[in-house]
Amino acid sequence: MSLYLEYLAEIESRKNDQGLAPKPIDSAALLSEIIAQIKDTGNEHREESLKFFIYNTLPGTTSAAGVKAAFLKEIILGQATVAEISVEFAFELLSHMKGGPSIEALLDLALSDDAAVSAPAASVLKTQVFLYDADTSRIEEAFKAGNAIAKELLESYVNAEFFTKLPEVEAKIEVVTYIAGEGDISTDLLSPGHQAHSRADRELHGKCMITPEAQEEIQALQAKHPQAKVMLIAEKGTMGVGSSRMSGVNNVALWAGKQASPYVPFINIAPVVAGTNGIAPIFLTTVDVTGGIGLDLKNWVKKVDANGNAVVDDNGDVVLEEAYSVATGTVLTIDTKAKKLFNGSEELADISSSFTPQKMEFMKAGGSYAVTFGKKLQTFAAQALGVVAPVVYAASKEISHDGQGLTAVEKIFNRNAVGVASETPLHAGSDVRVKVNIVGSQDTTGPMTCQELEAMAASTISPIVDGAFQSGCHTASVWDSKAKANTPKLMAFMNAFGVITARDPKGVYHSMTDVIHKVLNDITIDDRAIIIGGDSHTRMSKGVAFGADSGTVAIALATGESAMPIPESVKVTFKGNMAGHMDFRDVVHATQAQMLKQFGGENVFQGRIIEVHIGTLLADQAFTFTDWSAEMKAKASICISNNETLVKSIELAKSRIQIMIDKGMENEAGTLKGLIALADERIAEVQSGEQPALSPDDNAQYYAEVLIDLDAISEPMIADPDVNNEDVSKRYTHDVIRPVSYYDGKSVDLAFVGSCMVHKGDMQIIAQMFRNMEKQNGSISFKAPLVVAPPTYNIVDELKAEGDWEILEKYSGFVFDDNDPKGAARTKYDNIMYLERPGCNLCMGNQEKAEPGDTVIATSTRLFQGRVVADTSEKKGESLLGSTPLVVLSSILGRFPSMDEYKAAVEGIDLTRFAPPTEEMTTEYVAAVPVKRV
Repeated sequence: MSLYLEYLAEIESRKNDQGLAPKPIDSAALLSEIIAQIKDTGNEHREESLKFFIYNTLPGTTSAAGVKAAFLKEIILGQATVAEISVEFAFELLSHMKGGPSIEALLDLALSDDAAVSAPAASVLKTQVFLYDADTSRIEEAFKAGNAIAKELLESYVNAEFFTKLPEVEAKIEVVTYIAGEGDISTDLLSPGHQAHSRADRELHGKCMITPEAQEEIQALQAKHPQAKVMLIAEKGTMGVGSSRMSGVNNVALWAGKQASPYVPFINIAPVVAGTNGIAPIFLTTVDVTGGIGLDLKNWVKKVDANGNAVVDDNGDVVLEEAYSVATGTVLTIDTKAKKLFNGSEELADISSSFTPQKMEFMKAGGSYAVTFGKKLQTFAAQALGVVAPVVYAASKEISHDGQGLTAVEKIFNRNAVGVASETPLHAGSDVRVKVNIVGSQDTTGPMTCQELEAMAASTISPIVDGAFQSGCHTASVWDSKAKANTPKLMAFMNAFGVITARDPKGVYHSMTDVIHKVLNDITIDDRAIIIGGDSHTRMSKGVAFGADSGTVAIALATGESAMPIPESVKVTFKGNMAGHMDFRDVVHATQAQMLKQFGGENVFQGRIIEVHIGTLLADQAFTFTDWSAEMKAKASICISNNETLVKSIELAKSRIQIMIDKGMENEAGTLKGLIALADERIAEVQSGEQPALSPDDNAQYYAEVLIDLDAISEPMIADPDVNNEDVSKRYTHDVIRPVSYYDGKSVDLAFVGSCMVHKGDMQIIAQMFRNMEKQNGSISFKAPLVVAPPTYNIVDELKAEGDWEILEKYSGFVFDDNDPKGAARTKYDNIMYLERPGCNLCMGNQEKAEPGDTVIATSTRLFQGRVVADTSEKKGESLLGSTPLVVLSSILGRFPSMDEYKAAVEGIDLTRFAPPTEEMTTEYVAAVPVKRV
């Protein structure tokens, strides 16, 4: 059977089984058959082949795009004739292909001696921005050789005509409201984790957004209000909390945005989303990628009494009252000039934060990528012509306060800033481009990152990136047909692109399923680094890390840069002493609880950097805090360590990078060896006193300062989804932190130790607890299933060498076997311990899950509804989060323990301990011009 007939069979299957349109074509072989049928004027499939060629072929650097560009070039040169595709139409089709092969074809035409094709080719090239070094080098060489078209192109680029000639953003945009949910809306609602396998198939994945009923309601609103865009709203909450999903924004755009190009299927842009408390920072970045609009509605406000004090209810929660209604079906007007939201003539809210000059540029250009590449192209043209580029784009927002010191994150941004005009240090609120040192991609968003790289015509990693890693952890639990179909293809692409990959497409080294955050924490060897990763828990304990969508990861890989504002910081320090029976995870949860109490329920962490003065806690353990900062709704977190601790953390990172080299994971560019060399440089700087460990200036300014009292933490602390709270908006928020005594013997159905929230010390704690309980009781049995998933293979190897793995295996009813991995997800659990392979496991909810309606106690990070455990009609599933010793003991007892039981179980065990630094972790302020990258 020909590839084309196989494609028709697939089309029929998709249509009949799933109600889907034909899958977009990315294969050169298939498109070559289609082109042959187009050339054969008598072919029975010619008409539909034309439609597939014109409307259903993916652009960028897909192999199909190369074939399409070559055929369009033949038509333009008269080497092929297709009645339905004129020369003018062929140029139009090339203009919608983004870059890569299409740019190569257009340059061939533009720089040729044939004036009939060079002029129209140049006209199209003037509209393009996705040019890379190979393309710009050709233009510059032709210009130096006296080519008039090359000069014309450079003059157009230096004036940024590809941007200035675009239509302006509409002055008024009508929207019709749709309340997608009450309370915080996680990206799981927009793009469920258990549907991760389908994200690269945009139409198919779009079917999983919210519910089929919600999709019908959105379509009904569109039919009733054809002049308006449907605006999805998180009523009484924040839109897009949790994971940094490009797929979530893609789905919203698919249902409520507009088509990016008439010749590219299922790629939509410009959605409008809103929340009472605005948009989560990582999600807002993703909205910018699509040129969309994210609104902070502030339509519910704190109720105050006659004295101006907040009114609270019986539970001590602040009472909210409605400032204005956004009930589903309300037609509103966004005035982009006045930057106001109106209902008719009534002004509802100031929305100026959504329409900064930079955001307006993203909207005009159709997304932030086009602006990033446009600026680079303008800079190149100015250098080639030897002129100063005119000011076209909004100037970077550069804020500097004379005599004010820098926070830790301000120091990092100043060190990595690119193209900054200011001669003085920049402070929070500045909007800058920065060099990205480390990039991470994970396996459920990775296929989309590959698509984004293809769409922006990138073929190799930027040489200025220090290191990048593609994980296999999010689909590690089950090696099923979906994983087998997606993962090898992903690893092959990323390996060829220049990224260190968890699985080797060539089969040289053993497959690794290590949790990506742990690997990134190891390969980040500089406390002054900037890290971008395709997951909201990209929050390293060295440097400052930002969770990002698959598109932002792609642009960081391709350019080595990212654009973002310098965030405000909140300083966290500690006093007192940890009780001997407490674990550091309890400190992490208590930090959130004490912060909320100190600030009257206001989450001062939201959208800001948490600068935690951790002092002597190694990077492995400190990561427990930075990782949880995602659930605190913080933009990121920075750990302030002393010199000795930093050096120890870097030495540990070096040893783990060496293990990766020893296993055969090094690439041709020598990335891993390069990281070890950078680590040695950083250690030398610290030990010589030339560049001590990162610390803020003693007169740095913070949005707020939080002091955590360790003496006040006397019981294990639980993060509770509060699933039965009468106020729906207060469920699944991560803000309900309770002591274990609150649960007083509450039964437990499943326990889970694993994912990125645990480290080697947690595995050692389990082994120590087993030894303790053997002595106390003679043997150990489980009254609830216990699932244990170590975060990395390095940890497993170390535990085996040190003897702790042996006792874990002794009490396991199931031990992972990489030579025979599970082929299907577990649906039922026995009362045994399951020793699973390293990876995310239950935390992801895309493969393994608890049984519906279970009460789960876990070390995980997620309280999303339905993520770890689904509801039943009789009972809501609960995923409560706590420390490793609490989780293990609860599985043995089948219930939450009493304090006496808990203390007995951990007696004499070296839990993850933390002691506040005894000295101030600051640097004396000295006014200086910061180092900025060119």
